[in-house]
Amino acid sequence: MSDLKILEFFKTGQRDKAFKELYKLYPKIEKLILSKGGKKVDASDVFQEALIILNRNLEQTDFKLTASFYTYLYAVSRFVWKDMQNKFASQELHDLKADEVNLFQHVLEEKKYQFAENAFRQLGVRCQQLLQLFYHNKRSFKDIANVMQFKSEKIAKNQKYKCLQKAKDIFKESYQSIQS
Repeated sequence: MSDLKILEFFKTGQRDKAFKELYKLYPKIEKLILSKGGKKVDASDVFQEALIILNRNLEQTDFKLTASFYTYLYAVSRFVWKDMQNKFASQELHDLKADEVNLFQHVLEEKKYQFAENAFRQLGVRCQQLLQLFYHNKRSFKDIANVMQFKSEKIAKNQKYKCLQKAKDIFKESYQSIQS
């Protein structure tokens, strides 16, 4: 199937059909990871990560696929694998071409999403509920105070601040641990 048809599936909301076609590329990505010393489970993880990055990028209105899906997934998978192994030499990073820098930035951005999701999961249930009510459901502090049985909007607002600060602290701690 052509890349244009797969792209059309994404644009028309037929993601299941698009991913079914993209999964046909998995054996090539598995071969790449195995050739780099990885195992089949590593290849599966890398491929899933590459698909997540592709999906997030396709949801952005300014994203333009400038290569075939195979070329894109191969390059992203290569970066994901090297990032997982912490095997980027500074000279290698310096020598990246412009399109490779763009792909590498997408890999790093996805890693930040993962750290943010992890920080959210480490919060208590009440903090998770409060942040979901505020950010996801777009509820007012008055509504949040009622739902969560706070005495006032001000308390709801203060709790939101504390929860958000706790999530940021967890994020920073996790993110800094991989950089050292």
